[in-house]
Amino acid sequence: MTNPSLLLASDNASGIHPAVLHGLQQANTAHVPGYGSDDYTRRAEQAFQAHFGDDASIFMVTTGTACNVLALRAVTQSIDAVFCSDIAHLFVDECSAPEHAIGCKLIGLPSTEGKVTAAALEQALAFQLDPYHRNRSKVLSLSQGTEYGTLYGLEELRALTRLAHEQGLKVHMDGARLANAAAALDVPLRALTRDAGVDVLSFGGTKNGLMMAEAVIVFDTELAARMPALRKQGMQLVSKHRFLAAQYLAYFKDDLWLRNARHANRMAAHLATRLAAIPGVELIAPTQINMVFARVPPHWVEPLQRLSACNLWLPGTAELRFVTSFDTTEASIDAFAEAVGALARQA
Repeated sequence: MTNPSLLLASDNASGIHPAVLHGLQQANTAHVPGYGSDDYTRRAEQAFQAHFGDDASIFMVTTGTACNVLALRAVTQSIDAVFCSDIAHLFVDECSAPEHAIGCKLIGLPSTEGKVTAAALEQALAFQLDPYHRNRSKVLSLSQGTEYGTLYGLEELRALTRLAHEQGLKVHMDGARLANAAAALDVPLRALTRDAGVDVLSFGGTKNGLMMAEAVIVFDTELAARMPALRKQGMQLVSKHRFLAAQYLAYFKDDLWLRNARHANRMAAHLATRLAAIPGVELIAPTQINMVFARVPPHWVEPLQRLSACNLWLPGTAELRFVTSFDTTEASIDAFAEAVGALARQA
């Protein structure tokens, strides 16, 4: 049986942080205007702007996929191409949502540990130059952190955004785990986004203690002017909007977002240390945020998934992904590692 107290398949498995749940309960009183015309939303937007700049435009939505699609709709048309990593969530795990909703083309670039390289982008841009038969090169989308849990350093990020802008591209960032990235790099959220050259951001909260709350953040006022209508057309204008805003009010209060992310990262680092010491376990990617990737003997996969649900990362391999959360405990990690060690001793 899977241990219900430790599900390592995804940080989506965790519940709502108690402070966020309390914020929702506080918002669940009286009547307030709908569709974001309320004081909760106004204060939440101000909390966002404290991190991203007073002129940042905030559009809260309910899911990460909707967030990515709407962010890209702000900067693309059906004739455009979006470049991203060949293992990006946008490219692999969103059921072609951007292509369906926008009509644009996603082009997966060969990546190194999930990260796009300047050389790969330059090569793809050269291939797209035919104006009669190929999509216009329009957007570079970067995931921070990547699907392998790796991070772009600040200089690395700035170099990529500079190249993109020089080539006339807008830069989108998928920040589903941006909080974990900022915690790991010990930099402000703004440093990883607008100050690094990002034009539009998908900012995640659900994976870090919120119920279901994401936000499109636009740093270009011209692009932002399109977003209210795009959000409504995209079926993401929530009528009882205060329940999105209340979550973010709790999230930013006393840096709960940062405390949650730091804890999840620490638990992943602890898990990586414990697993690396077990014969037969090979870590296959750096553990930089709250994700650990390991290769194990094939006959371990089934018992490990019974111990604690985890993702088989690549079909036909024994490569597993483990993801920690804001509420993962060191004791549960130790118990899991002891069980993995027992498998090794049986070999």
